[in-house]
Amino acid sequence: MSSNVGLSTPRGSGTSGYVQRNLSNLRPRETFAPYPTSELKHRQRQPNAEILEHDRLRQIEVQVFELRDQLEDDGIDEEEIEAQTEALRRKLDAEGGRDEGRGKGLKVHQVHELAKAKIEE
Repeated sequence: MSSNVGLSTPRGSGTSGYVQRNLSNLRPRETFAPYPTSELKHRQRQPNAEILEHDRLRQIEVQVFELRDQLEDDGIDEEEIEAQTEALRRKLDAEGGRDEGRGKGLKVHQVHELAKAKIEE
């Protein structure tokens, strides 16, 4: 036993008498901030153009597939279905990203679209 720490004798205590440091004891923090507060301000992130283009093309394909499904249910032959779906695909692709009411109706998971709408405000 050193420097008056621990039990005077381990006999009857059910321990070996080995003294350890208490690692769960938290020391008080310093009074200064451990990080600079000037860098914590929110910075608007730029939307990823590839993701925006992919989502735009995906929406076009969803509309084309809905038209194809409707035409197949109506019993139209395959060549006519291909012609109409290709015409719709070209029309929607020519319209491009011209959306009215940007930022309206966007879901929380559409992060890049929200960022683009925020920048365009």
